[in-house]
Amino acid sequence: MNKRNLYSLIAVLLIIGVYSYEAFFNEATTSEIITEGERVKPDTSLFLLPASATGQVIHHQGYSLSYSEPHEQAEWVAYELKKSHLSKSKFKRPYFEVDQAVKTGAASWKNYKNSGYDRGHLVPAGDKNYSQQAHDETFLTSNISPQDPAFNAGIWNTLEQKVRYWARKYDGVYVVTGGVLKGNLETIGSERVAVPKLFYKIVYDAENEKMIAFLMPNKDSNEPLHKFVVSVDSVEVLTGIDFFPQLDDGLEDKLEAMTNYKNWNLN
Repeated sequence: MNKRNLYSLIAVLLIIGVYSYEAFFNEATTSEIITEGERVKPDTSLFLLPASATGQVIHHQGYSLSYSEPHEQAEWVAYELKKSHLSKSKFKRPYFEVDQAVKTGAASWKNYKNSGYDRGHLVPAGDKNYSQQAHDETFLTSNISPQDPAFNAGIWNTLEQKVRYWARKYDGVYVVTGGVLKGNLETIGSERVAVPKLFYKIVYDAENEKMIAFLMPNKDSNEPLHKFVVSVDSVEVLTGIDFFPQLDDGLEDKLEAMTNYKNWNLN
């Protein structure tokens, strides 16, 4: 073998070696992210996770979620919103990124492109301004769902602001949010991301032992918030999710039957 052929062979072997290392490194990194995502990390003394119908629960710094692969989004996200979390920090809005902690592979943000739907946050970025990491993790694609633009910027945004008001007033509330992933749903993109017809949000004030739930159609509305108040029991029937299985049964039954919104200063 002449020198030219020898050098060519060495170059090919080096290229193969580099690509093999990169593949191994990427696989190891992804595995590490998935393992980390399976650990309970949120810093809260009250972290009552709903039951998962999917068996794929992922924990990020500021919230947890249960990912539904057939619908390519979370069936629920859950987190505690403390008064101390409501920082006025203004972090730069990052690009959406695929959540590498989803074992089955989270959907790409590209599915939303030219779909007519917003990349609607389930955990609002505004609830996670207490740290750069917590804020940026709300831009993972496991935390978004297709929302009508007028709904996202309108009544849904109004509800998110009201939840922040309650977090200040009661020095912390527990929040569970998601789309109702049942029935024959429209899909978008090559990965067929389901478009929920309804979205729910449940707020639990543990200190004062009260709970309130909202169920909203995925469309523009000028109705006041109290028009969308329902019992948690009714949302459980729609979704098939047991939202607070860790509560004492008697307390759970009492709270989940509540529909009184007057004690939430909601007119």
